[in-house]
Amino acid sequence: MKRAQLEHLIRACSTIAEDDEIIIIGSQSILGQFPDAPEELLISNEADVYPRNFPERAELVDGSIGELSPFHQTFGYYAQGVGEQTATLAQGWQHRLIPVNNARTRGATGWCLEVHDLVVSKYAANREKDREFVRAVIRHGLIQRETLDQRLAQTELDPRLRALILGLIEQDFREAP
Repeated sequence: MKRAQLEHLIRACSTIAEDDEIIIIGSQSILGQFPDAPEELLISNEADVYPRNFPERAELVDGSIGELSPFHQTFGYYAQGVGEQTATLAQGWQHRLIPVNNARTRGATGWCLEVHDLVVSKYAANREKDREFVRAVIRHGLIQRETLDQRLAQTELDPRLRALILGLIEQDFREAP
């Protein structure tokens, strides 16, 4: 997904949900902070979203322009309506959101996760696709280790998961070129 496609989704989600603020919490939120993000970070053809002021309308978004919808078939990308609790995020993440608002969003604002918050959520999910995404973010130098450690410390996690994530972070930074 490219930035212009994300802007199209923001516009469409806003219209469907009748909410001019859309939260983007999945990997494509990288496009908020890095509009020209490296190609390997833009592999997904979906954006995980929910309407900020009407989160219960995420199902409406998903049903209208979600996977396998006519929108998806027409454009090749789609919005995945998700819940507010879909991602594990550090305290204060809402205050670090990156706005995407321009003529192509027609006045709607897509609020994207800040990259360190995004990476912590990807570590917490710990799926292979998330691991690949995180390693690419590190390789491209888009995050700072100290800030990542701070965000992890601000995230409510089971102690075993926290220990696993700390080990993965150490390994990923050690292996990064």
